[in-house]
Amino acid sequence: MLTVALGGAAGVALPAPAWAVGDRRPGAAGPPTLTAGDERVAARVSAERALWHLQVLSQGIGPRIGGTRSEHRAADYLSGVLDGLGYEVTRQPFTVADKFLAQLDAHHGLPRDLCWQAGASPHAALDVKVRGDVVDVHAGAAADYPEDVTGKIVLIDYVAADREALVATAVAKGASAVVLLPIDLVEPRRAAAFSPTLPGSATTGVPIPVVGVAQAQKHRLRDLLAAGRRLRLTVSTAAHRGLTSHNVLAERRRASADGPVVMVSAHYDTVIGAPGANDDGSGTVLCLELARVLRKLPTQANIRFALWGSEEQGLLGSRYYVAQLPQAERDRIVAVYQNDMVATSWDPATRYWLLSFTGLANRATDEVTAAATRLGYQPRISPVTLRGSSDHQSFQEVGIAAANFSWRGEASPALLEPPYHSPEDTIAKNISLERLQVSMELIGSAAYATAGPV
Repeated sequence: MLTVALGGAAGVALPAPAWAVGDRRPGAAGPPTLTAGDERVAARVSAERALWHLQVLSQGIGPRIGGTRSEHRAADYLSGVLDGLGYEVTRQPFTVADKFLAQLDAHHGLPRDLCWQAGASPHAALDVKVRGDVVDVHAGAAADYPEDVTGKIVLIDYVAADREALVATAVAKGASAVVLLPIDLVEPRRAAAFSPTLPGSATTGVPIPVVGVAQAQKHRLRDLLAAGRRLRLTVSTAAHRGLTSHNVLAERRRASADGPVVMVSAHYDTVIGAPGANDDGSGTVLCLELARVLRKLPTQANIRFALWGSEEQGLLGSRYYVAQLPQAERDRIVAVYQNDMVATSWDPATRYWLLSFTGLANRATDEVTAAATRLGYQPRISPVTLRGSSDHQSFQEVGIAAANFSWRGEASPALLEPPYHSPEDTIAKNISLERLQVSMELIGSAAYATAGPV
């Protein structure tokens, strides 16, 4: 089996796709029956090439939080790649809410296979750095504390209804910082990092940092303490205010300036603490690779690529984009192919889902269904299924044909991989190059067919 070495993660290799254009794909029902257009796409797309971009996004940049410098770095990178491919690239700015972030580190280092970004409370100490020995006080009642925690960083089990009292006790005991640990979710779900709100302290402010970590981080911290070694932690908090997020748009006109448009899109931001390899680095690099492949293929319609900022805050980027489009521009859009989590390596994610906000088929779902049939994947795709919660919703709300495409569990589109929205959403733990390759072939073939090969 071919493998692809993973830069920056020693000793890790990903199985690489190893099929020829006319071969039966892994998991396909049979050999493909490709059109000439399908062959042009399938012969050119490369998951290994897309992986280069994914390494930059999820390893080089890491979490890409809407409106912050991390998201700006990603937008700069994406714009540069698309500009280098010869596209007309525009950045569409829009304002977003303030962000409150934290970073954890340790004197002897924390495990490097996990991201250690967390959320910071906007009602506690910000733009500070605190160092101290770590003490686990579990439920956080006064009786749970050892005799002296002055200057120490305390771990406390998070209970939303009691959060103000738990923090107040830690402050009264002389703790230097509070790390709130989320309740474990039912597998395969795992709790994400969060910025704890302390509304009762909004006026006076808590004088020490209060941060919220993810479930995976919680267990690592407790495991380190259980090993019996001293754990000295550094907690840094930062307020990011007055933020601007950006959509990155790229187009190469093949038809007239007012001709039909086919869109291929993804969001490139992440939630707090998540490197976002699959959600949605995978969809983002699918767009970059298809942009490379489709740039020189003649089409009757224009193909437009869109990479959305701040999706994780409520589809903000795509909603802003659609709101700014005059009706005449909306009418030009034939179909929108939104790619959100298209490469997980989680074994149960065997179904490729066609998700429609209306629950009804449209040009986008029809073309992907047809492409799946030609590639031999028809039994692996879902029926058109009612679900929003990704950027296709922004388009369907105004009557534009769109759908979301992704690999998820067989039984339901709500069945997502354990690394979803977690520090474990890394290339090593959550990316399959085979699934990424299949996704690129499906979307590339569908989009190219929609655009009308010449």
